[in-house]
Amino acid sequence: MPLLEAVRLALHAILTAKLRSFFTLLGIIVSVGFLVAVVAIIQGMNAYVKENVAGAVIGTNAFQVRRSPIVVGFLDDDLIRDIQRRPLLTKEDAEYVRRALPDARAVALQSGFPTPSATIAYRNRSVGSVLVYGVTPEYQIVQDYVIATGSPLTDPDVNGRRPVTVLGHEVAEKLFDRAELAVGRKVRLAGREVTVTGVVAPKGKTLGQSFDGFALLPISLFESYYGRRRTTTVSVKMPEGADIPAAMDRAEEAMRLAHRLRPGEPNDFAVDKADALVAFWSSLTGVLFAVIPAVVCIGILVGGIVIMNIMLMTVNERTHEIGIRKSLGARQRDIRRQFLVEAIILSSLGGVLGVLGGWSLALLIATVSPLPASVTLWSIGAALGLGTGTGIIFGVYPASRAARLDPITALRAE
Repeated sequence: MPLLEAVRLALHAILTAKLRSFFTLLGIIVSVGFLVAVVAIIQGMNAYVKENVAGAVIGTNAFQVRRSPIVVGFLDDDLIRDIQRRPLLTKEDAEYVRRALPDARAVALQSGFPTPSATIAYRNRSVGSVLVYGVTPEYQIVQDYVIATGSPLTDPDVNGRRPVTVLGHEVAEKLFDRAELAVGRKVRLAGREVTVTGVVAPKGKTLGQSFDGFALLPISLFESYYGRRRTTTVSVKMPEGADIPAAMDRAEEAMRLAHRLRPGEPNDFAVDKADALVAFWSSLTGVLFAVIPAVVCIGILVGGIVIMNIMLMTVNERTHEIGIRKSLGARQRDIRRQFLVEAIILSSLGGVLGVLGGWSLALLIATVSPLPASVTLWSIGAALGLGTGTGIIFGVYPASRAARLDPITALRAE
């Protein structure tokens, strides 16, 4: 039997029993759709965390010199005790780093953990839970802030401890309806009066978390209000991402000189970029990728068993047809090919429907939620391969059973 004829007969048999064919494929459709949708969401999240979350926390093409390392999760007791013994970073430390990195676009000093929050009020309006950062002017460059209206913080603001602030766009809009109206106005921040000099252009939200709900103060003013933080940080922005590894090495050397550490002594500071955040997310998605195949395999196994049972039932229903074909000269391999092609087409169709369903689900999730989704070609290929492979594996036995039927016995069947 030619292959095209086998395909034609298989499609005719599938279309003749549409409802039964659909329920036969349901397990494969669900399993394949789950695989495509979950992989799409995880892959999209990986790219999103790397490009947006990490950049929003530290800045693009940037790294930090910190009292404590960036750690996602719990710190062990030994590390906590070690961090507590470390000196706070100072303006002099930032100057050492600046001199070691003349090619840096910006070297900034900023307040660190714990970051205070405050209520900012203007007349009868107020905005609560605003994150307050003490910074030097270069911090605005490190974070890629664009001043939408007004002017940024300046060195004279820091040197003169001027009572001024730059507001995030969300805070300014809530207080004044229009951000441009905030410039030059005096607002009360934590009960103290400060003048708004500028408003940062909106940076939007990441995973539902706004990056526009903050206020920047000159670090000298900030420390007079809140005291020095336990993790004052030096942030460095380089022209290109490729410049970061060498720059981190030079910053480490400068900090060892600044802290007068002898050769062999451990660092009493940390030089970090956003890798900890990306590594944490990658480890989490690694666990998910380890679990997903098991779930998908269970679904595929169930779907394959269903296909095999339905095909066996189909063989029993079409015993008389098989007998007629054999009496007209059909060979065992012709019958085997006919039923095997039917099983492969059936399962491949399930794979295609599953891919379309998973793709649609991923796009729907990306549309109605902050979770991004990125469908990858390898997941589509794996899904289609699973569908076709299921048909081959679980279709062999029913096809072989149909091929072995005795034509005389088959002709007597009704």
